[in-house]
Amino acid sequence: MRLVLDTNVAVSGLLWNGVPAQLIDAAQIGEVEIFTSTFLLAELAGILMRDKFSKALAATGLSREELVLGYAELATLVVPKVISPTITADLTDDNVLACAVAASADLIVSGDKHLHSLGGQYNGIRIVMPAEMARIIEAG
Repeated sequence: MRLVLDTNVAVSGLLWNGVPAQLIDAAQIGEVEIFTSTFLLAELAGILMRDKFSKALAATGLSREELVLGYAELATLVVPKVISPTITADLTDDNVLACAVAASADLIVSGDKHLHSLGGQYNGIRIVMPAEMARIIEAG
């Protein structure tokens, strides 16, 4: 199964235990494939620089750079497709969509209200919450 994780899901999965971490674990053992782009990796690095994440980051025992590099090594890097502006309320969310199209992803995993405002899919790619993705993985 080919996935694109919204950056906030990736952050949660890298810093804390819980459903997003289960998705990272599933990728590490080959149950799913995660795809990303240079924009999403840069966004991940930027978010991890925020003070509110410093304690959780320190608890991992890794530097921000090591965490981002580890995620980059786990994921397959794609060059995003050029898409028409779609989420006008937050155009940075279009980068998730562009990555998913380039990756021929099966699913986008996100809790972002803007992405979910698309009605559960974009260009034939389902958009699901992390908990729903975990149920899909468990169901095999």
